[in-house]
Amino acid sequence: MTARPKIQVEVVSRSFGDSGNRVLALKDINLTVREGEFVSIVGPSGCGKSTLLYMLGGFVAPTSGRLLADGQPIVAPGIDRGIVFQEYALFPWLTVFDNIAYGLEMTGVPAAKRQQAVEHYISLIGLKGFEQRYPRELSGGMKQRVALARTFAYEPSILLLDEPFGALDSLTRETMQDELRRLWATTGKTILMVTHDVDEAVYLSNRVCVMSQRPGRVVEEFAIDLDRDGPREDVVLSDAYTATHNAVWLSVRRQVSNPPAPAS
Repeated sequence: MTARPKIQVEVVSRSFGDSGNRVLALKDINLTVREGEFVSIVGPSGCGKSTLLYMLGGFVAPTSGRLLADGQPIVAPGIDRGIVFQEYALFPWLTVFDNIAYGLEMTGVPAAKRQQAVEHYISLIGLKGFEQRYPRELSGGMKQRVALARTFAYEPSILLLDEPFGALDSLTRETMQDELRRLWATTGKTILMVTHDVDEAVYLSNRVCVMSQRPGRVVEEFAIDLDRDGPREDVVLSDAYTATHNAVWLSVRRQVSNPPAPAS
């Protein structure tokens, strides 16, 4: 049985600026993400990937078209959609424990259940013993683990990731990708991620969508069918991974080679 749609983007366009200096950022975007899917969006810089994510988060309204989450129009931010940004966005005055507990407290979860949920995710992300540390005492990878745990902890049904590992060094980035893959396998969340990294998109996703130069459109989609049960090196050194990665990379490359449309 086909899983039901969790995210629907229907003929969505977005313009910025006034009539004399208008830029069409996105044009006629159509995209469906089904329950439990992990979908990544890749494309040239400035193609509108993050704009689309912010619209799904409810922070930016479309100029035309509509966006739905669980069949309901997206008109504002909501607790059904958790967002993880590249910049961690942790509260510097709160400990690791309190940062993760914050969303639970804001949604009215009782103290005993907050304690249980936070302890669960601290164990899941490998930060046991760091509960009372502050963000300034953590490495970049640790901070992003806390950001992921904070978002997962209050149980949003949809997770929106905006270049979540873009600020990390390559080895830490790979470690965090594995953490995210494990969290997804454990929770079954619906995830939509924006990234510029084709390797990351192919390694993590069920499906990769390639966007064009501005105005951004979804021009190609790739179903990702990889055996991810083994260690990372078995996945990324497989013939299936190489073939899929090359196909996605060539698609993105074709879009990078096309100049963006002038402002209209």
